[in-house]
Amino acid sequence: MGQAGMAEAAVRYLRSVRAPGPVEALPRPELRCVADDERAPLDHREFRRVLGNFATGVAVITAPPATATDSPAGFACQSFTSLSLSPPLVAFMVGRTSTTWPRIARAGVFCVNVLAGHQTELCRAFAVSGADKFAGVAYDAAPVSGSPRLSGTVAWIDCAIHAVHTGGDHLIVVGRVNALDTTDDPSDPLLFHRGRFTGLTHPQGSESRQPPQ
Repeated sequence: MGQAGMAEAAVRYLRSVRAPGPVEALPRPELRCVADDERAPLDHREFRRVLGNFATGVAVITAPPATATDSPAGFACQSFTSLSLSPPLVAFMVGRTSTTWPRIARAGVFCVNVLAGHQTELCRAFAVSGADKFAGVAYDAAPVSGSPRLSGTVAWIDCAIHAVHTGGDHLIVVGRVNALDTTDDPSDPLLFHRGRFTGLTHPQGSESRQPPQ
């Protein structure tokens, strides 16, 4: 079953049952340094070069303010994937050094915004650390979590944090899907390949100085 078929089946499943209640997030795992004996003898640049041949979609993960003094959180993500159909689960990976992840963890929920081919600059804005990423960005609230649902995307997936696992220098965040849909925008999705943003047919011809995580 392809990604589109899995998404359609997930929609049918969610419509056939009552929406589940909030899923309690598991505690954030203990973070530790990677030991020397865990490091493979690979050059980091070579690792990136070879793995960069695997083309991926690009999404922005967003979360609502966790407290009255917080602001919405979001970051550009290259490592998003579907995980399970029953129950409907998705996953994304985030670096342990991310300053955005703790804010998403506090919120306990998130929305995956699948970017369209024309949203390269939006992706770059959400890849910058420390800036007001939502300045001038149009969005509304996802129906279950209230996470920012960005305008102009090709799809959105509204989730509650279901589990968090360690994975080397990254964390693997599993989300339970509470709502999802495609948008009315017929645009192709934004792709990332060999350090460049591209589309399904024609490369955009510009390297990304801030690649998604």
